[in-house]
Amino acid sequence: MGLTIHHLGHSQSDRVVWLCEELGLTYDLKKYDRSPVLAPKDFKALHPIGAAPVIEDTTASHGDIKLAETEACVEWICNVHGEGKLLVKPGEKNYADFLFYYHVTNGTLQPAVGRVMALQMSGMKKGQPTLDRYEAKVYQVLDLLNQRLGDVPWLAGEEFSAADIMIIFSLTTMREFCPIDLSGYKNLLSYIHKIVKRPAYQRYLEKGDPDLDIEKYIQGPPPPIFPAFKSHM
Repeated sequence: MGLTIHHLGHSQSDRVVWLCEELGLTYDLKKYDRSPVLAPKDFKALHPIGAAPVIEDTTASHGDIKLAETEACVEWICNVHGEGKLLVKPGEKNYADFLFYYHVTNGTLQPAVGRVMALQMSGMKKGQPTLDRYEAKVYQVLDLLNQRLGDVPWLAGEEFSAADIMIIFSLTTMREFCPIDLSGYKNLLSYIHKIVKRPAYQRYLEKGDPDLDIEKYIQGPPPPIFPAFKSHM
């Protein structure tokens, strides 16, 4: 069986499919459609956490593994199958930058975006202090990213890394669930356009989310809301 990627369509597990393509790995892809918004029961049953991504690996020397959480999956694949590629190691240039930008996505940006989405779903409107506070946190991170990408081509510095793989979901597909406007973020938009042109990203799209019209996700204004999610907004 080898390495299996369980990918929920239009979700953060896109990072893991894309990572495997960047590393040129052989893997088995199992795709699941949202039902209609959240993961279907058979996906939730894969792991106690019940969320994407999930990977299975029967090549491990110490036995078969089943793993969830994006950073865990990325690090496992890079270290076990990718000979450490796309990870910056202690002692290497830009190690501290890599650590920060690798973790800022799920440590700060994605939680803030998730809170904004939840508050909007609850009926909270712009101008209310709680919503405004979390929206400000989202744009605080976007400001930082935009500034960073005006100085270096990739988040960790001169080389493409797993930090870049981590960030893109929040800047593209996530915006169909929480409409974040990137207009005015020139450096960030140029970076996103550069990312989606990568051959490995194109292969992920073809295999993992062929129905995703990526051109709608890389503009300043947010893409259309995910159809089944409209009633929740």
